[in-house]
Amino acid sequence: MPWTEITRAQYRRDGLRFASNLTDAEWALIARRLPPRRRMGRPRTTDLRRVVEAILYVLSTGCQWRALPGDFPPRSTVQGYFYAWRDTGWWRRIVTALVRLARRQLGCKPTPTAAIIDSRSAPTT
Repeated sequence: MPWTEITRAQYRRDGLRFASNLTDAEWALIARRLPPRRRMGRPRTTDLRRVVEAILYVLSTGCQWRALPGDFPPRSTVQGYFYAWRDTGWWRRIVTALVRLARRQLGCKPTPTAAIIDSRSAPTT
């Protein structure tokens, strides 16, 4: 896809505090796929959007959990959600759903129908 003024505006992140922060449109795609809140226990007080943005910050910058800026929820909260979602397979499901959506928007089938293997990197016998 060539960079035009339309695509540049679509991907611009100037108004966001961190480059890993989500736009409202990006959050809308993820929010509806979040695991439902538990029926028992205390009501959730943490903003899940900030949790997801904090996780994306750690993943995109490679910083340690301890170095998470104070703009995000406490690192123990963010870590707890990250590990819980990893263990339940939520991250895998969300990435799969977003890749399928992107492929449909490009006019492709939701799942790839072919694969290419580079013989230089494939082990031979």
